[in-house]
Amino acid sequence: MSTANPTLYRILFSISIVHLLNDSLQAVIPAVLPILKSNLALSYFQLGLILFVINMTASVLQPFIGYFTDRKPRPYMLPLGMLFSGIGMLGIAFSTHYAFVLCSVALVGIGSAIFHPEGSRVAHLASGDRKGLAQSIYQVGGNGGQALAPLMTAYVFVQFGQGSAAWFTIAAALAIVVLIYVSRWYKGTQKKQKLRPEATGLTHKNRRYIALGLLVLIVTVRSWLHAGYQSFYPLYLIDVHHIPIYDAQIYTFLFLLAGAIGTMAGGPLADRFGQRTMLLLSMLGAFPLTMLVPHVQGLWAYPIVFLDGLILLSSFSVAVVYAQQIMPGRIGTVSGLIVGFAFGMGGIGASVLGRLADLQGLPFVMSLCSYLPLIGLLAFFLPKDTTLAAWEKKSLETAV
Repeated sequence: MSTANPTLYRILFSISIVHLLNDSLQAVIPAVLPILKSNLALSYFQLGLILFVINMTASVLQPFIGYFTDRKPRPYMLPLGMLFSGIGMLGIAFSTHYAFVLCSVALVGIGSAIFHPEGSRVAHLASGDRKGLAQSIYQVGGNGGQALAPLMTAYVFVQFGQGSAAWFTIAAALAIVVLIYVSRWYKGTQKKQKLRPEATGLTHKNRRYIALGLLVLIVTVRSWLHAGYQSFYPLYLIDVHHIPIYDAQIYTFLFLLAGAIGTMAGGPLADRFGQRTMLLLSMLGAFPLTMLVPHVQGLWAYPIVFLDGLILLSSFSVAVVYAQQIMPGRIGTVSGLIVGFAFGMGGIGASVLGRLADLQGLPFVMSLCSYLPLIGLLAFFLPKDTTLAAWEKKSLETAV
């Protein structure tokens, strides 16, 4: 049965594959941290600063790029951004000085900042009437790429060293080829269809801005927890519980893999039950599990870590769609804020957590992370989906 707004799965899966490749390049950075720590004799704070650079270059630039492309979309920025990331991979592979590592990491961050807002716009354009599902398909690629980080540590960097980062230029080259195909479709779409202009006639502006601010805060704190699990949880297992590096990386892989599955499931569930409801369930539902994670080992840890990632990151794509509903007509800007700025603020969280690990120890950091899901209580103050729909209807009536 045809619909007026069909969902273009070939474009969605193409951009999702590129998202996987892009975020696998970005995931090289946390994956290579144990090797860089050994090769360059780095402190936990210096490791946290590396994460700060990658997240800040990606996050701070994303809303600006999104705002710029909201005004005038530029499809061929997509392969250009991937080229920057590939050059950054080469730099990481052959860096012998800490400053050069930071510069190379910044290049990867810039490439990611260019890709994400436009990638989210492509998913929106190809979504048809299934916004949540489309964002889930797009975002699950990124979660899958991030989930590869612990496997890269265990089976690539531990085995072959820092120089093996150069192999990931192959992934960058493959992504560029796919992005050229997507960019051609994107450009053709612009010729056939005039994009919705920047929304200047929105009603309830103050309430929208407050809601967007609360959402950004929730996603920011969630990103701190994500950064803590991805970067410091394996170090906690290794240094505190004396678990071998291979086994420690498996726990992290399970958390990130479950997050990818949760991301894929979260969008369709939100289409049915509401974006705000999924935000509440994901944050508060994960809280009991985060309280258990620092205290369990062995077989019990596997299901707890898996369920934690599954529930916590089930709202990953939901937050993007919800932000687009709060500020309709500003797809790139809000995508840059949620996927870029808010999630990228995990870099600040990583540097703070790294400093706390130096001062107070890793057990303190993991205990602190256990309480972070309580930020989800703020979701009770967000407007319901039906309220946003009513605002949108009134905005359209006002525009007419």
